[in-house]
Parts: sequence; structure tokens; C-alpha cells
Amino acid sequence: MFGAQAAQRPVWLTAPVLTVSVLSVGAGIGQFSVTTVIGTVAAHFGEPTVGDEALAQVGLPVTTLGIALSVIRLASLGSLPIAAQADRFGRRSVLLTVATTGLALSAVSALAPTFWFYVALVALARPALTAVNALAGVVAAEESRAVGRSSAIALIAAAYGLGAGIIAVGRGLLPGEPDWRLVMVFAAIPLVLLPLLARKIREPAIASSHRAPPGIPGRIPRRYVGRVLLLAILTGGLTLATGPGFTLLFVYGEQVLGATPLYLSILVLSAGPIGLAGLLLGRWASDRLGRTLTAGVSMAATGGAVAVAYAGDITALSIGYLVALATSSAFAPPTGSLVAELVPTRIRATVAGWETIAGVLGAALGLLSFGVLADLTDGFAAASVLVGSVVAVMALGFFFLPETLGTELETLEED
Repeated sequence: MFGAQAAQRPVWLTAPVLTVSVLSVGAGIGQFSVTTVIGTVAAHFGEPTVGDEALAQVGLPVTTLGIALSVIRLASLGSLPIAAQADRFGRRSVLLTVATTGLALSAVSALAPTFWFYVALVALARPALTAVNALAGVVAAEESRAVGRSSAIALIAAAYGLGAGIIAVGRGLLPGEPDWRLVMVFAAIPLVLLPLLARKIREPAIASSHRAPPGIPGRIPRRYVGRVLLLAILTGGLTLATGPGFTLLFVYGEQVLGATPLYLSILVLSAGPIGLAGLLLGRWASDRLGRTLTAGVSMAATGGAVAVAYAGDITALSIGYLVALATSSAFAPPTGSLVAELVPTRIRATVAGWETIAGVLGAALGLLSFGVLADLTDGFAAASVLVGSVVAVMALGFFFLPETLGTELETLEED
């Protein structure tokens, strides 16, 4: 009876998927911890000057801080060659190696003697932690059948968000002004759990029998270049909107609209349940309406929501931000399924790496173009409408990808 019940268990409740989702929680903790403490780190190693200006209290020139954040973000580009190794050497071994490396570097950064030493350590951890999340999605997809694959991928996305939430709440619960070194040590918790998790992580059966031959990391066979490139452009297109849409919330809300920090904090706290609802909606629609339709509608709605958010008052900002959060979350299950269902096993991890890179570059380009447009038009409204409209139109590209709903991965293997 027990065996029959286990066989009927939803795929996202099975040990292999649940275990890699815990690794995604760890990746969220490791990466988001940098976001929460970078200002405190700057103040610790810098020398705040006399004055009431907020910038004077940062301790380091804002340009220096901006360069450091750019270095850390762009370090994620190194996740591509790392993820590609999983096609050659196996998912399990690469996943455990990069999880250990990324979490260890994050925890060790608590001992950094200087600001740039800290930046170097977390920048080195970044590609490893980014690869953890990408490979966790690949494993979840390969451990699933066509029915249930979107649910497994949605779990991975939710797990990463949970990790970010844990570090934010944990920092807030620390008494007084939290020591940034203590916050960075949080990464040691999932690191200590790795030996236990390793016992439950297995190599997906389909990955064991379909390994990539030696070659240049990141290379895609010519017959798959078109669809992989198009999916990468579309993935980057979404972050073209969400990059500035989510990053500039406090700048626009407080400095332009005059919203209180408390109001914006409540808005951000609302993001958790809204994002989860978006994931569930994306999972449902992906399995019933199709991958491409769900992804296309989600992307177009995200572009429209960002256009609304930065072109009106505080009500428009609140509605636009929450809608963009929900629709961009709904984007994850169908696109994660497409990554798995458009290509054979021997390049699946490599494709996941390319999609991750596209997201990083899209966000960077979005922030840059949004800023340039805002300066040229002397305001946020025109920039948000233009960027949002471009993203909404780009969403039509999903209708040029083949629909993969119902695809079993075994049918994708080449002779």
C-alpha cells in the first residue's frame, strides 16, 4: 500500500525534486544576503563624513558602490560554462560541487578584511550559486513527466524566493543594527546540510544515459541554435522590463512620488503571496493552455504592468508593481518547461545556462536603457511606456516557438 501511495505522489513532492529545491533555497540565501548587507558593508569599510545627507553616510563613493554591484551582477555570466559541465559530467556531481563552492565562498566572505576583498569573494560565489538554481530546474524537469513538469519547476522558483525571504526576515529579526558578518554566515546553514542532502540527490535516469561529448562549453548544435536563440532573446526581454521595474521601486516611490518607506516596505512584503499566486497561475495555465501561450501572455502583461507602474501616481505604482510581480512569476513555469522540452538531454543544462545569461544581460540593458530614456525625457513615464511596450511586442516571439505541451523528454533524443 505504501509503495502504491508513493507512486501516486505528485512529482514535486518526491525526494529528488524536494532535495534540489532545498539547494535553490540555499542559492537564494547566498545571493540575496549580498543585497541586504552591501550598504552596511560599505559603511563598515568606509568613513562616513559629517553631514545630514544620506549619501554622506554611505561611507564610500556611490560610484564605487555602483561598480561593486555591477561586478557582482555581471559575475553571473560565469554560470554558463559551469552549467554546461553538467551535460558532460552529470547533474549530481556538478550541482553538489557548485553548491558547496558558492555557499562556502558566501560564508567565508564574513571574514573579509576589506571592502574589495568582500566584493571579490561574493563575485566568485555568484556564478556558482546562479548555476545551482539553473541546474536545480534542469533536474526537476528531468525527474518529471510531461504532466507535472511545470509544478516541479514552479517549486524551484518558489524555493529560491523562499531563500531570499529567509535572509530578509532573519536579518530583520536580529537585535539592533545587524552585523553584516553575521548575516553572511547564514550561508553556512545550507552548507552544513549538504552532506545530508547529497544522499537524496540522484542523477536523473535520462541524464545518465545521454551525456554530451567533449567540446567547447556552451556550444549549441546548429539545428537547435534558432530556437535556443529565440528563447534566450525572449527571456532577456522579460528582464528588460523587470530589471528596472523592480530595482527602481524605492527610488521612484520615495524620491519622485514621496511615498513613505513604511508604505513601500508593506508593498514589498505583499510581493511574497502575490509572487506565489503568479507561480501557481503560470503552472496551471502552462499545463492546460500551453507553454508558449502562457509565456507570451505573461511577458506581454509584465511589460504593460511596468509601463503603468512608472507613469502615474502611487496607486499606479502599487498596482503595476504587484501585477508585474505576479505575471513575471507566471512566466517561470512555462519557460522552464520550454528549456527542457525544446532540446535533447545532452545540451539541456547548457541551454539553461544560456537562458540564465540572457536574463542577466536583459536586466542590465533594461536598467541602462531606462536610465538613459528617463534622462532624455526628463521623467520616468516615457521611459516606462517605451520599455514596457517593447517588451509587450517582443512577447509575440513565443508564437514562433513550437508548442511542447505533453512532450516526454525521451522523445527528444537523437538517434
